[in-house]
Amino acid sequence: MAPVISSINPNHGPPTGGTAVTITGSGFTGATLVKFGTVPVSSFTLVSDSQITTTAPAGTGSAAVTVTTPLGGTSNGVTYTYTVLPVITSLTPTSGTAGTSVIISGSGFTGASSVHFGTASATFTVLSDGQIQATAPAGSGTVQVTVTTPAGTSNSAAFTYTVLPVITSLTPNQGPTSGGNTVTISGTNLSGATSVLFGTHAATITANTATQITVTAPAGAAQSVNVTVTTSAGTSNPLPYFYVAAPAITGLIPTMGPSGGGNTVTIFGSGLALTSAVHFGAAAATNITVISDSQITVTAPVGTGTVLVTATTPGGTSTVGLGNAYYTYVAPPVITSLSPAQGSVSGGDDVLIRGSNLTYTDAVFFGTAPASFAAVSDTMVVTTSPPGTVGPVTVTVHSPGGTSNGATFQYQP
Repeated sequence: MAPVISSINPNHGPPTGGTAVTITGSGFTGATLVKFGTVPVSSFTLVSDSQITTTAPAGTGSAAVTVTTPLGGTSNGVTYTYTVLPVITSLTPTSGTAGTSVIISGSGFTGASSVHFGTASATFTVLSDGQIQATAPAGSGTVQVTVTTPAGTSNSAAFTYTVLPVITSLTPNQGPTSGGNTVTISGTNLSGATSVLFGTHAATITANTATQITVTAPAGAAQSVNVTVTTSAGTSNPLPYFYVAAPAITGLIPTMGPSGGGNTVTIFGSGLALTSAVHFGAAAATNITVISDSQITVTAPVGTGTVLVTATTPGGTSTVGLGNAYYTYVAPPVITSLSPAQGSVSGGDDVLIRGSNLTYTDAVFFGTAPASFAAVSDTMVVTTSPPGTVGPVTVTVHSPGGTSNGATFQYQP
């Protein structure tokens, strides 16, 4: 009985041959020859009367597979098709990050079963026999892209993974709405930065390395914005940068103090919460304590005359505006004489106090007893003695500049 082939699996393969093929049918016992067209296979295995396994030889086009036995002769022929290997001619683009859409151009892509970037499998869509759209899987460095069809695996084309820039810190991470301040951006893969954005506004890049970028911040509204860095590989993660409005000082309590400083001054205004420095003229105050965004306290420095008090925050330094931001230094009062220097224990005597720095007198004491007074000039205060006891008391004058030296007043019966 002649051998009969009912099927071959697979029924196709690359022109280079080498595909393992299983031939199924009947009457195979004693088979002496298996051919693919006119080409005999170099070897085959008779598994049973109904199955032979072999390896396809090289070939082109379509070939009829036959089996020959000594008694039955040659079987019917079943077609085996030599399919053309896929060929890649180009990738567009040739570099990118994971997730980049890549167009693979070439030929023989019909029936593609897989696309690999190195050893990683990519998702893909066959657009035509000459084009595939693939999505780059996760990877690094330069990898070889290949396409596999039933005919086999294509040649390879190089795809280079580029690394997105990453920013880890901004120094400082806040600044004035007017911009113009220097901000240092630290991170990785920052080389070749093409733009740095503060929100939607571009900063001016002044220095750039792989781990650091220095920029001049653009102007912006008082709010938080995202800073991003863009290189040829793409755009970085965002980090927040805070635009801070300039502070304003509207009032001081007190507005006067001793030339030696050291007294506590309460400053009122707005935008004071981030105050880093306070100056009385050119002299720096100390012990800055933030009470709220509208109130801080400081210890006044040494000074003279009337000076402008300013507060500095990341938003800038306050300027003259509404309210009073001026502070007057007052020299300590000095008494040089009392006239008269004695009076009745019942009090009520008018006493002329002469001296210097008396303009801002805010209290007069006979011993510990306060007296009514009127500052006539910087060198003269008129006071009325309070009741006292027989004997001497020390008269002092107080002003924002401090307490004067003492002068003796004699109470008489």
